[in-house]
Amino acid sequence: MSELTHFNAAGEAHMVDVGHKPDTRRVAVAEGRIRMHADTLERIRAGTHRKGDVLGIARIAAIMATKRTADLIPLCHPIALTHVEVSFDLDVADGAVRCRVTTETVGPTGVEMEALTGVQIALLTIYDMCKALDRGMCIDGVGLLEKSGGRSGHWRREPPP
Repeated sequence: MSELTHFNAAGEAHMVDVGHKPDTRRVAVAEGRIRMHADTLERIRAGTHRKGDVLGIARIAAIMATKRTADLIPLCHPIALTHVEVSFDLDVADGAVRCRVTTETVGPTGVEMEALTGVQIALLTIYDMCKALDRGMCIDGVGLLEKSGGRSGHWRREPPP
């Protein structure tokens, strides 16, 4: 692991200079889940939640969040995203909704934080819309699955043993 880049020689936080880095196509994929009661998951699946299309609204929230990541995380660079994809998988056996966000850009810095932010906000939106039914929902498993582009190239998280 290399040294932390968000600190200067004096140990002060700073925004990393990426001006000298070449533009490359960069992609990041992040995932997470929200676990809930079976009846809450069924209402989401059936589209019978009184607040409307839970996953549709969570998808829009995720896309909006990816575009605002630099406003939320102090040392993130504003990035011109070229593509954002949000998908959901209902896992009845696990009682969960899994969210996956893929972000893409062509630029001098990566899009991992945008993908991670999108996942978190999608899951928080599901929580917000369903909390009247199920306050015990739990968000977990949020992490980066894969990234490509830039000097460090391609990286994929190893599956658990």
